[in-house]
Amino acid sequence: MQHTYESLPVVASGEVVVVGAGPAGLCAAVAAAEEGAETLLVERYGFMGGMATSALVNPFMRYMSGDEVVNAGVFARILEKLEQRGARGGTDAEQRAFDPQVLKLVCDELVAEAGVRLLLHTFLVDAVASHGRVQRGIVSSKSGLQAIAGEVFVDASGDADLAARAGAEFEMGRPEDGLCQPMTLYFRMAGVDEARLPSYEEIAEMYLEEKAAGRIENPRDDVHRIIHTTHPGEVTFNTTRVLGHDATNAASMTEVEIIARRQVEQLVRFLKERVAGFEQAYLCSIAPQTGVRESRRVLGDYVLSGDDVTEARKFADGVARGCFSIDIHNPTGHGIYAKRVPAGDAYDIPYRCLTPRGFENLLVAGRPISADHYAHGSLRVMPIAASTGEAAGVAAAMCVRQGKTTREIDVSRLRERLKQRGASIYEAADVSE
Repeated sequence: MQHTYESLPVVASGEVVVVGAGPAGLCAAVAAAEEGAETLLVERYGFMGGMATSALVNPFMRYMSGDEVVNAGVFARILEKLEQRGARGGTDAEQRAFDPQVLKLVCDELVAEAGVRLLLHTFLVDAVASHGRVQRGIVSSKSGLQAIAGEVFVDASGDADLAARAGAEFEMGRPEDGLCQPMTLYFRMAGVDEARLPSYEEIAEMYLEEKAAGRIENPRDDVHRIIHTTHPGEVTFNTTRVLGHDATNAASMTEVEIIARRQVEQLVRFLKERVAGFEQAYLCSIAPQTGVRESRRVLGDYVLSGDDVTEARKFADGVARGCFSIDIHNPTGHGIYAKRVPAGDAYDIPYRCLTPRGFENLLVAGRPISADHYAHGSLRVMPIAASTGEAAGVAAAMCVRQGKTTREIDVSRLRERLKQRGASIYEAADVSE
């Protein structure tokens, strides 16, 4: 109960407090600090990077539409730092593959350069909020139960933990039954003779034979492509699939990890026994946690729709953009629902998608922003999360500097500042709204 939290010590505070250090939270914290706000960044793991490092999700999904860069700003600096370290590559023109271990170092550097105060190994468990304002976040760590305090909060937890604990409205899953997209545990194999790999079609046929024989327990009906990494002889797999579980429930997530690792073991055996090029290969890493595609979506002042995405709509208060297709893995097992953004175009994400209903000092960034199930199937990916994070960070700093609420700041000035920082923002004359 919240009244018991009054005696908890405040372990750290900031003018801007960001919860979660994935691509959204990292970019939010860096942007807020660079804009002059004393910024605290809280992360549950001992490293930053979110799904890119804790779940080994790779590569970055598309951040260019034709020749135009859609997700730039701090995200572009992340790419540049990876490039400088020889930790970015791939066969595509965007060079979207990256080394997740080096990304941890890049995150450390960005936070240090910006002057962000960092608190790792710290998990948000509750919030104290009243009259539309978050007063404190309640965190747990090796130091015990403590509090964090701030003037403006940015929820970049991935699952909207702060917003939900503070009492914000949210939805989960698809409208007909509330089911969320399945989860996937990434794993990597090294020692692969990539020159001898069969075609995707041949591997998929063998995979289905193994499934039919009962040697692979995986609802996915294809093996997915082999993802080449930045290291010769090392490949990543996005093949496991766990259905019907809740990423916001610890007991459910415990089952997810066990099921997913069993699938990994079966897939490794299959690859080594049947697929040319894997005879001498070995399992070199399993992600620290299963990757989550969908959980809570906070209801904001505007709910981005699937039509907004597929019609590439522009908004007067657009503060981030996306060009990735709607990509929804079937919550009940087979297939993927996919619908593309028009070629060479991109859609806007309005500032109103970052402002939860009923709150005056809380912003949401990353995949839990205000969107329906279909729009979420596009904006959930890391480059777009980074862009919404930067927008939230700049907005939070503006609130602090001007002594205003999240709805009182001038969004046209926010847009202009984001452009000055290198973000990719449409000109006002281009808006659909």
